[in-house]
Amino acid sequence: MDRRQFIKAGAALPAAAAVSGFPNLAIAKTTADSPWRVYEVTTQVELLKPAGVTRVWLPVPLTVDTDYQKGHGNAWSAEGGKIAYSKDPKYGAGIVTAEFPDGMQKPVLKLTSRFATRERIVDLAKPANPWPEDRATLARYLAPTELMPTDGIVRKTALEITRGAKTDMDKARAIYEWVVENTFRDPKTRGCGVGDIKAMLETKNLSGKCADLNALYVGLARAAGIPARDVYGVRVAKSDYGYRSLGAGTENITRAQHCRAEFYTASHGWVPVDPADVRKVVLEEKAGGTLLLDDDLVKKARKRLFGSWEMNWLAYNYAHDVTLPGATRGKVGFFMYPNAETAQGRLDSLDPDSFKYTITARAVKPA
Repeated sequence: MDRRQFIKAGAALPAAAAVSGFPNLAIAKTTADSPWRVYEVTTQVELLKPAGVTRVWLPVPLTVDTDYQKGHGNAWSAEGGKIAYSKDPKYGAGIVTAEFPDGMQKPVLKLTSRFATRERIVDLAKPANPWPEDRATLARYLAPTELMPTDGIVRKTALEITRGAKTDMDKARAIYEWVVENTFRDPKTRGCGVGDIKAMLETKNLSGKCADLNALYVGLARAAGIPARDVYGVRVAKSDYGYRSLGAGTENITRAQHCRAEFYTASHGWVPVDPADVRKVVLEEKAGGTLLLDDDLVKKARKRLFGSWEMNWLAYNYAHDVTLPGATRGKVGFFMYPNAETAQGRLDSLDPDSFKYTITARAVKPA
């Protein structure tokens, strides 16, 4: 068993004040105005049908602190197995890998991560970019991925959407409004979706969940020349803004994975957006029926989710086309769910009969 102790960092973070009702950006106009909250997330994976050498991979919180999320360390255990920690060489995604020997019955990997988050709000009316991004990073988030090409129908669509837009901010806004207007959330989509944006545009089936709809936003932005990226993570708490569909209702967050997006401009740096959550409000906010785009609840979410994120959510990484350390099978399109493989192949992360895992979250009082 290997173990890494929690890092004692930022112990004096203030407790967050609860905000009731719907969002009012006058309460906190920038991220720096928001208080920090500390959470602990625990993931436990149990392989029910091991065969041969068994490997399990788990994502950890962002490996680089940001102005909206700071890591407080990770602790892990795998009785009878070997554990290694590594980072994806291209995107820096943190990966915990456990390997269990042939013949071991029901291998178990446990990972506990502690972190702090605070509301993320960019004041779009006041240009401010104190930490300009380096060219290599911007080039990475302009490049295509296997499921996110930036040529062909993707580029054609991006140019049509942004025709007449003069600035990168105008283009980013135009793409956001287009995605909100033209896509819809499909409750039958497995997990968070796949993110095959070329297929979505070619078939004119602009449906799916967050990994589809926000990937479409990111791909269109890149095709229009705007650096953009998906941010993969999981919801950890209820929404303080009254949206029951935009939070985790219980401490069990096993099915609360959520991908967000952000784009970059020289004037404002990285700007958070989430058109997929606007569509989630449309479909799920009202029990027993959908809402229209002109409903007040939807309009408030639509306005708010261009330029801000409510940080009742943990960010894992920005990674695409990930090669899992030691894997004998191919890459994964993104790394947001636990992954595992046995001698019989890669297991389905959404199949509880062969791959059982539980993720829980709890708020932690600052020390």
